[in-house]
This record gives sequence, structure tokens and C-alpha cells, in this order.
Amino acid sequence: MSKIILITGGQRSGKSKQAEELALSLAENPVYVATAHVWDEEFGERVRRHQERRGPQWTNIEEERYLSRHDLTGRVAVIDCVTLWLTNFFFEQQDVDQTLQAVKEEFDHFTANDGTFIFVTNEIGSGGVSVDAVQRRFTDLQGWMNQYIAQRADEVILMVSGIPVKVKSI
Repeated sequence: MSKIILITGGQRSGKSKQAEELALSLAENPVYVATAHVWDEEFGERVRRHQERRGPQWTNIEEERYLSRHDLTGRVAVIDCVTLWLTNFFFEQQDVDQTLQAVKEEFDHFTANDGTFIFVTNEIGSGGVSVDAVQRRFTDLQGWMNQYIAQRADEVILMVSGIPVKVKSI
């Protein structure tokens, strides 16, 4: 049976670090699934810093869209992050309904295997409403996908200024 943990919060709230520490407390050799597409040099530098923080005990997988390509049965895996994962689907068509359906199906397929899956996501809807229509659609998509994952999660942790606040625990 799978266990799903969702770690959410704002940018630079400590989500990834919390997910990594949790994974290491559950397994000697966890998996890190990076969903990022490197769009520019500055973002590439962020990715590099994340990689440096993790040690050799990690199995690193780069997968921008189809998580289910990777059999992680029996493993503890950090999926970082849902926001970038959604971006990779949304960028292609910018249709919220189609993207949401595709990502939900992929999520369900991926998490159907036995394993512990720690998803990292962002609370991008906590700020003001964007003046940009595409950003508003993406914020809606992100909020609905976060809700979808949270409903299926065994645990939900909200990161606030580096402090984990348990929101849900089964």
C-alpha cells in the first residue's frame, strides 16, 4: 500500500529541505524525483544548489511529466515539485481542464504502487489575484491539484518560515 505525504507552503518556506529530511528518516537510500524543466541560467543554478545539498545516498531521477515511467515500488521518494510538474503539462496547451485531468490520471497511476511518496508543492494562491489571465488559470489549476493530492494524502504538512505545521494526519 502506498503512503502519500504532501508538503506545501510558500516560496523559500523550507519545503524541500523538510521533504528531504523526512525521506532520510524513513529510508537510507531515498529517491529524489526532480520535475523541473530548466528554463534559464538562474533556474539552473537553483537546481544545482538543490543537487549539492543531497548526498550520494540519494537516487536522483529527472522526470518532467510522466512519473509513472519509473517503478518506485517499495521506495521512499520525494517528488519536487508539483508546481513545476503542472507547469510542464500546462505550458503545452494552457487548458486548465485538460491539464488537470491528465495530471490527476498520472498522479493516480504513479501512486498506485506500494511506496512512500512525499510530494512538495507551492501555495501560490495565498497572495493577491494576478492581473494576468494565464497566471490566474494556472493558480486555479495549482489550487485544485493541491486539493486533489491533499484529499488522498495520509499526511499534509504546511511549512511556515521553516517550521513544519501538521495539517492532516491519518
